Amino acid sequence: MRDQAKKVDYFALTVDDRPGAGATITSELKKRGINLIALHGFPTGTGKAQIDLVPEESAAFMRAAKDLGWNVTEKKTAFLIQGEDRVGALAEIHDQLAQSKISIVAETGISAGGGRYGCILWVAPKDVETTASILGAEALVR
Repeated sequence: MRDQAKKVDYFALTVDDRPGAGATITSELKKRGINLIALHGFPTGTGKAQIDLVPEESAAFMRAAKDLGWNVTEKKTAFLIQGEDRVGALAEIHDQLAQSKISIVAETGISAGGGRYGCILWVAPKDVETTASILGAEALVR
């Protein structure tokens, strides 16, 4: 099966970097029936962490975030790539982007088991449309 790339919406949320912060976020979303395609968290220093949330349905997520009083960023774009796990799968993507002089801002790749892999990657806003074209990415229907 050919790799599939999709443009996805994501929203960033800054939280206190403390035990249970992630559990609170995911539990609140679970209560509201919000499914996440991806979640990427990392410390930003000074006792804070950034959580990038990639919801299956952006509008429902935004309603939940508003109800919860979360101060999330405006909708931004990332890329979700899924395919058959193989040696060099990410190298192929990296090579395509490098040839077009596109820098990857951040990336998380993982073996999904069952011979599959997934990757979420971020590029600068100015490079989103070119990246979408290179990867053959479609917008995720929501």
